[in-house]
Amino acid sequence: MNLDVLSHQHSDEVAAFLAVAAQGSFVGAGRVLQRHPTVVSKRLAAMEARLGVRLVERSTRQVRITEAGLRLEQRLRTAIELLEEAQQQTAEAAGEVRGTLRLALPAAMGRRWLGPMLPAFLKAYPQVSVYADYSERRVDIIDEGFDAAIRIGALEDSRLVAKKLCDHRRILCASPAYLERHGVPETPQDLLRHNCLRFSGLASFPHWRLHRGDEIQTVTPSGNLTANDSESLLAAACADEGILGAGDWLMSRDIAAGRLRQVLADWQLDTPGGVYLVRPSARFPSATVVAFKQWIESKFVPAAPWAV
Repeated sequence: MNLDVLSHQHSDEVAAFLAVAAQGSFVGAGRVLQRHPTVVSKRLAAMEARLGVRLVERSTRQVRITEAGLRLEQRLRTAIELLEEAQQQTAEAAGEVRGTLRLALPAAMGRRWLGPMLPAFLKAYPQVSVYADYSERRVDIIDEGFDAAIRIGALEDSRLVAKKLCDHRRILCASPAYLERHGVPETPQDLLRHNCLRFSGLASFPHWRLHRGDEIQTVTPSGNLTANDSESLLAAACADEGILGAGDWLMSRDIAAGRLRQVLADWQLDTPGGVYLVRPSARFPSATVVAFKQWIESKFVPAAPWAV
């Protein structure tokens, strides 16, 4: 496709030619375009020189469109109608909830909570298909072409539009059997005497920074299992292997079932953060993205699904 034909200069020439053809004179065309007739004449002359063909025959009072000019006028008006139709269809499609929605989801939270909710969204919007990418890496949603993403923790990319869905807390838990054998830690320093299951993706790894109000204590626990997969660490904690520090969303079901018990409940691991819906831009979002935004927000009201 030769994009030169879309230049501003050429569009001005086309506008001048079509106005002259419609009005039958440079004066009339100038009145329509709000330009002096000599400007219209110069633009038309430039177009003829560029195309190497005479488009109008000039006289002192009026102009007459040549056969070549008539053919060009017809094709240009057809092209303009197609452009207007394409723009109209695009605007109408933007208002319809349909098409493919590309989502970037955090792997563990996505599998445990977000993925199981997606069928309800698809039932609500049957003309939408979802492409979901589950990954713990920080996806560049702009460069990789995603419509939206769910992020955990602190936000860094100022190019994104973010909506906070809920707070995010990291807590410490262990199984009742482990605590019965090894005792319950009463201070952060007590963790140094315990087997701690460590998530290597923690920003402060290998250190655990514990917060209680304005008080901060940092410990460097040891343990027999370190992994970049939080679900494998959860399985180890439920198997009585040690103390796990992770998001409350990961351990809520096991706490409710009695398989895990929170320890050092007054302390929070790492700095407080949030769970966010992020999008590339707030300008002209498609109806599908808006529908997903409203739908996912509703799933966190009155609280996050793992807190209900």
